[in-house]
Amino acid sequence: MDLLSHIGRTPLVTLGRIGAGLGVPVLAKCEHLNPGGSVKDRIAKAIVEDAEARGILRPGMTLVEATAGNTGIGLALLAAARGYGLLCVMPEKMSADKRTALAALGAKVVITPNAPPSSPDHFRTVAERLAREPGCFLADQFRNPANPRVHELETGGEILEQTGGKVGAFVAGAGTGGTLTGVGRRLKASLPRVRIVLADPVGSGLADWVETGRVGPDGTYAVEGIGASEPPENLHRDVLDAAERVSDAESFAMVKRLVREEGLLVGGSSGTNVVAALRVAARGGLDGPVVTVLPDGWDRYRAKPWMQGW
Repeated sequence: MDLLSHIGRTPLVTLGRIGAGLGVPVLAKCEHLNPGGSVKDRIAKAIVEDAEARGILRPGMTLVEATAGNTGIGLALLAAARGYGLLCVMPEKMSADKRTALAALGAKVVITPNAPPSSPDHFRTVAERLAREPGCFLADQFRNPANPRVHELETGGEILEQTGGKVGAFVAGAGTGGTLTGVGRRLKASLPRVRIVLADPVGSGLADWVETGRVGPDGTYAVEGIGASEPPENLHRDVLDAAERVSDAESFAMVKRLVREEGLLVGGSSGTNVVAALRVAARGGLDGPVVTVLPDGWDRYRAKPWMQGW
């Protein structure tokens, strides 16, 4: 078996200390234990294999992607295994640790300003422009239907198997929206009473959009990889039941607790997800445990002030 065959099938663990005393267990899917260290390994593999099967990605081509870092690292595994080049476009707010990791993996990294989606300097717009060069393939994780599809078929299926088909709520942040949309679809197909809840950083406009259909004000926040000033195409509002807003301070304090109380070596968005999951569990009225996702590992953030402060 090669390395790529070990993507997925991640453990689902109980937050025994942090979730103690609640009416239902809070379970965390350890996506940081994928070979590339994040949930994005799943979509990197799915997008590349889908493009190869359709004949639009061929040997010798270069993968191009707009990424907060984790999808780029997942694509780097695929590029190494299949002999592709890799060019990653990242906003400057993303951690230096991710830039270093991508460069070490052989990717070319282009850094863009923290520009709004309407700007020609927005990281997705720059990636689309660069991918027009001959021999390039745009992975397009924000729009590519292979993204939510792999979460529907695999991640959601794993959660149903690991819980014995009993889930009260699924809680996660949205970067591309693929995890929430895909897992949400799979769970709702089997469990009509399950609640699908967005965990959103304070400063993102997505929580307002879930609740009202209109995107909220665009603010600043330090948590990486989730939240947005406009909904990504792969986040489907009809799957979502509610949203929880979580501040940076709450997120980063929870990461420290996850590391020191549960031994889970995770990054900032894991804190966001767990804070929101605990709130959902505390309200009760659920037919089963609350499941959330630990999207990536702490090694991506060691240079950031919030972790340096520990």
